[in-house]
Amino acid sequence: MALIVANPLAGRGRVAALIPRIEAFLKDRPGTRLAVPGSPEETHALVQEAPEDRIIVVGGDGTLHQVLRALRPDQALGVVPVGSGNDFARALGLLRLSWDKALTRALAAAPRPVDLGRVNGEPFAASLGIGFDAAVAERVLRSPGRLKGMPRYLLGIFQELAHLKLANLELRDDTGLLYEGPSLLSAYMNGPTYGGGFPIAPMAKPADGRLEAIVAGRFTRPGVLRVLPLLMLGRHLGQREIQHFSGKRFWLRFDRPVPAHADGEVLGRHTAYEVWIEPGALKALF
Repeated sequence: MALIVANPLAGRGRVAALIPRIEAFLKDRPGTRLAVPGSPEETHALVQEAPEDRIIVVGGDGTLHQVLRALRPDQALGVVPVGSGNDFARALGLLRLSWDKALTRALAAAPRPVDLGRVNGEPFAASLGIGFDAAVAERVLRSPGRLKGMPRYLLGIFQELAHLKLANLELRDDTGLLYEGPSLLSAYMNGPTYGGGFPIAPMAKPADGRLEAIVAGRFTRPGVLRVLPLLMLGRHLGQREIQHFSGKRFWLRFDRPVPAHADGEVLGRHTAYEVWIEPGALKALF
């Protein structure tokens, strides 16, 4: 049995336009149900109370994150990538599929274990960003509706640069201190990309039991502009102010509240974060 959760606002209205086609697609497929929740709260209740053991998201990473927060251990998660970011679908190799092929695969695939990230208890599927990128995510939510994917994210970057001010980060893992000093951002990745395709951690794999931590240290505005083209090409690693760590659990402390985002969803601002991976904790359909 499968429950398909379609967010009509995802993809700047593309999902809403797809709903009649999805309904027609499901007519000859018994055991499937389509739901179009009107709020995150409705999504949460719908998933938690669903008798179905397959929950398939039609939307982007934001919708997926709402579902992930409510997903039960006995439920498997599928995704039809029709959102603005789609980084979890990209990590699973689903991004190039048409919506009907992605849906067909999610309905038929055997569940496969992938890792689940957590930050202060909050789950994430593909990515966690803390610092500048999270501030950018806040701006992306307010960006013009005509933009999507990377162009939308780039606009947020240039807007946030005007207000650049670095916080001091103390980063530790179970071996001790990893980094201490000013930090533009730090990202904790279960998949290779975030922000609609930025390959910030090309080595990250969603089923290897580890998180890849990318720490950008002291950066000026010109420095951000210099490294941005390298980041877009996945060639930023090895730059003097960028460090890479790999592990299962990290502790962060800042000298002031710093914003965070999980799969593009803004989590607020805190001075302390605990980040960890739960190997094989998520059953995925791909």
